[in-house]
Amino acid sequence: MPIKAIVRRLGISRNTVRRALASDEPPKYQRAPTGSVADPFEPQIRALLSEWPTMPAPVIAERIGWPYSMSPLKKRLTLIRPEYVGIDPVDRVAYEPGQVAQCDLWFPETPIPVAAGQRRVLPVLVMTLGFSRFMTATMIPSRQGGDILAGMWWSIRGIGRVTKTLIWDRESAIGGNGRVTTLAAAFAGTLATQIKLAPPRDPEYKGMVERANQFLETSFLPGRLFASPADFNQQLDDWLVKANARTVRSIAGRPVDLLETDYQAMIPLPPVRPQVGLRNRIRLSRDYHVRLDTVDYSVDPRVIGKFVDIVASTDTVTITCDGNLVARHHRSWARQGVVTDPAHAATAAQMRAALAEDRQRRQAAVRHHTDGHTG
Repeated sequence: MPIKAIVRRLGISRNTVRRALASDEPPKYQRAPTGSVADPFEPQIRALLSEWPTMPAPVIAERIGWPYSMSPLKKRLTLIRPEYVGIDPVDRVAYEPGQVAQCDLWFPETPIPVAAGQRRVLPVLVMTLGFSRFMTATMIPSRQGGDILAGMWWSIRGIGRVTKTLIWDRESAIGGNGRVTTLAAAFAGTLATQIKLAPPRDPEYKGMVERANQFLETSFLPGRLFASPADFNQQLDDWLVKANARTVRSIAGRPVDLLETDYQAMIPLPPVRPQVGLRNRIRLSRDYHVRLDTVDYSVDPRVIGKFVDIVASTDTVTITCDGNLVARHHRSWARQGVVTDPAHAATAAQMRAALAEDRQRRQAAVRHHTDGHTG
């Protein structure tokens, strides 16, 4: 078709037709770049980043006298900051069966009723197997070492075996100073496994359990109400059955189906149970109560003045004296509570009455002379 025919048909100029025919692509309007308000400040920004690569944007704005809104500055920093801080690539790690399990504490934001008029945000111990992605979780009373180990033992005992390595972050009760605590090392030694601490400030090192925490936060927690920690754990157990039956894209399978392969490569559990829970040894005072995790528990007052040994699991507080049981209580997850066995209170009342009677008897046995003195 001649150019004149195209012009008549489309109603455009001949020069427009000629430019279109000479072009390799359809015509489009392009505006010349006008630059950014950050351009004059870029040398100063780069000078600061060369010495302090992670300097926050508000601090940079203050140093260079930034007169505009923060949006253009942050956009420029997004472009040029990687030149100074570097890029940290993330590897995709493939775990062998039975090799590793990642552990962490998750703190659900929903307060749980633990006593009349008292609610608490309690930790949940989460464990994820590296090969099968099988996930276990249970709420525990506190983040003290004995309670954390009790939660770990609950998860490990539920699976039936233990992986060769347990990954933890720098949780204070496990390895807050960069070294595994004596209590945690003894626990791992009994199970013939090892606890390995993640590098500081590196949550990606245990990314599987971090994703499990997020999964719990977004898929389990919303829309649920809990009457007690036991109710929380029951609902969580029921949900985990469905969660472990879902298909995980990264392993192209379901955790519950791959668990058997993981299990066969794990370390069998020893015949000796590891030491878990909270433990203490004190001399029983006159008020015949011992304190454990801010809660006072009564003890048989007949052992006042003697040393008693306190062992607390997540459910029970057991107190012994010279190997003899002197108290057993259901553990309270409340704060600043008092748990008193009526039998202990009755024994204390009998001892006070007997002491008063003995004092009266001794007082009556004292001779009184007419001049008023005793003898």
